[in-house]
Amino acid sequence: MPIEPLPVILEEEQAEQKALEQLTPPESVVVRYGHLRQIAELPYDLPEVPGCGATLVIRSPRGIELARVLTTTCDNGGCGHSVTRKQMLSYIDQSGGKQYPFITEGKILRLATPEDLREQEHLDAGKLRYIQTCKQYISELDMPMKLVDVELLLGGDRVIFYFMAESRVDFRELVRQLAGEFRTRIEMRQVGARDEARLTADYEKCGQHCCCRQFLKVLKPVSMRAAKVQKATLDPTKISGRCGRLMCCLRYEEKTYDQLRRNLPERNARVLTEDGPGSVLSAQVLTQLVLVRLDWHTHNAAYPVENLERLTPEREEQIKAEREAELQAAEEKARSQRQARSRRPSRSRSAPAAEGDAQKSKTAPKQGKSDEANSEQAKPSEATKQPTQGQRDSGKPKRRRRRRRRRKRGGEDDSNSGRKDGGDSGGSS
Repeated sequence: MPIEPLPVILEEEQAEQKALEQLTPPESVVVRYGHLRQIAELPYDLPEVPGCGATLVIRSPRGIELARVLTTTCDNGGCGHSVTRKQMLSYIDQSGGKQYPFITEGKILRLATPEDLREQEHLDAGKLRYIQTCKQYISELDMPMKLVDVELLLGGDRVIFYFMAESRVDFRELVRQLAGEFRTRIEMRQVGARDEARLTADYEKCGQHCCCRQFLKVLKPVSMRAAKVQKATLDPTKISGRCGRLMCCLRYEEKTYDQLRRNLPERNARVLTEDGPGSVLSAQVLTQLVLVRLDWHTHNAAYPVENLERLTPEREEQIKAEREAELQAAEEKARSQRQARSRRPSRSRSAPAAEGDAQKSKTAPKQGKSDEANSEQAKPSEATKQPTQGQRDSGKPKRRRRRRRRRKRGGEDDSNSGRKDGGDSGGSS
């Protein structure tokens, strides 16, 4: 950001002041006052035009105190610094209606001066003495109550003590002692756990100011049902606020969660997906996804809720009939394909047979040549192996076995035996 020279800044401030002086004062002003940050609309009849965020001195039902301007009400609402009365009333109706802490009783006395601001700071600095004294009296009187905070109004005309108690407490003696100690008017106000957080809390776990302290005016109770719908866990440390109760922000989105939950089917409901019918296992509210156990598949799948169709008994029967018809058509088609394949084997098998014959024909000459070579090698032995007449008559197989074994053992025995047999055969011829 560039640094502007001082004369330029002064000129801009003077121009804004002139534009502010040209505006007409508003008819009423909406202010916020008190430790509980109450809202009031008070008539405005001062000649000065208050700016947004200006501090005023007002007379409220409690007394004279400081207030801060929230906005002005005029007919030309919508400029960013003012709203119309109709818009303001509409906001109040949507923010709690009659329970909204909105009053119209009071009067604007003047714009706050530096002396008023210093006096209020001086009173707030001495608030610790009021707290310690009140706690001391509570312990001496043994009263079942807990002091939360103390608020001092402008001028010290009234001191308000905020306390917590489980039941009604008779604090008349305590008020009498406090009034004698501080010589001022004492007011005791009982608050709940949420109001205690509004008075004392600062920041929440989200990193923002506590809603009850910042802008939330009507502190309604939050149901456990809202926590179950919006949170995956019901750990008290995660769903509780500074007051120890369920967080107020759970109520902000309860209506939206209810609407989203109505869009989802119930568990075990029958739905139709793009992969067929199935049963709902679970659903996610924010993502609007539904986990479905499919009937026609072995796995589960998630689908957007807008892609699902809730099945009625009639619709489910129709889908089953269509599924059976599709399965029968697929079975008939597969049967016809098998029959067509069974008619083809005569043609398909002739080619492999021809190929087998060709391979045999190619290998046949080689086998023939090898047989001829073996026969030529075996001719001399066969000639020598011709049995004699006596051997043929005897027909003893043992002798043949011996000769075969001899041939296998060595070539010399076979050759000698061949010679002997050959000589015998020649003599016999």
